Amino acid sequence: MRLLIMGPQGVGKGTQAALLSKHYDIPAISTGDIFRYNLKNQTELGKQAQAYIDKGELVPDELTNSIVKDRLAKDDTKNGWILDGYPRNAAQVEALDKMLEELGTPLDYAVALDAAQDILLERMKKRAAEEGRSDDTPEAIAKRLETYAKETAPLLDIYRSRGKLVSVNGVGEIETINKEIIAKLG
Repeated sequence: MRLLIMGPQGVGKGTQAALLSKHYDIPAISTGDIFRYNLKNQTELGKQAQAYIDKGELVPDELTNSIVKDRLAKDDTKNGWILDGYPRNAAQVEALDKMLEELGTPLDYAVALDAAQDILLERMKKRAAEEGRSDDTPEAIAKRLETYAKETAPLLDIYRSRGKLVSVNGVGEIETINKEIIAKLG
């Protein structure tokens, strides 16, 4: 099973990716985790990313795409994977399509989780308090939700048009949401 898990920040993507990873016995791959791994291990890709991060810039799509492609080529992805946090824009969708074709591993589904903005804001405030995350300030949260709405939400239409989109309400009991996703994936 090869899945994308998509949705705005705070909707529960990481939680559901972890549960689906256990259910299907495939790795859940977060682009944030990929960056942290490459930075920590000072890989060539990590060093390139660090140069942008040190300047306070976003890592360009080309480098993000290289890091994702490198991760998807690892042995533990042979039976499938779940990508969390990628693709984030139309250019990354094109890059992902190309890399999956080159790897001979077509996408099965894009799972879209959704929740009302007020619920997302409350979840992220709670996460900030519990985890002490400095990136979960009200300003940063609002900016990330705005960026998601502008750049990433439109990608759902691409996967819908391909017959690959599975939409699930991200509000409710974690286990109930997980069972609904699995049921919809067949």
